[in-house]
Amino acid sequence: MGYFLMAVILLVCVLLGGVILIQNPKGGGLATGFQGASQLGGVQKTTDFLVKATWVLTGALFVLCIVAGIFFGNMNEDVGIDESILPTTALPMEAPTAE
Repeated sequence: MGYFLMAVILLVCVLLGGVILIQNPKGGGLATGFQGASQLGGVQKTTDFLVKATWVLTGALFVLCIVAGIFFGNMNEDVGIDESILPTTALPMEAPTAE
C-alpha cells in the first residue's frame, strides 16, 4: 500500500508540475498558440481548464500527503525501545568534592 501511495503522489507531482509549466505567468500559456481562436473564446476555456486542473491537483496532493503521513506514521507504533540494552540498575551518583 505504501509503494502505491508514493507512486500516486509522484504521478500527481509530475502532472502538477506539467500543468504549472504550461501556464504563462502573464495569462497566455497555451493560449498564445491559439491567436486566431481568441475571438471565438477558445483561449478563455484553455486558461480555465489549466487553472481548475492546478487547483484539483494541488488539493489531491494535499490530501494524499496527509494520508501518507497518517499511514507511514502508524507503521512504527509497534516498534519500541529494545529493553535488553538498557541498564537494569541505576548507578549511584557521587557528590562533587570541593577542594
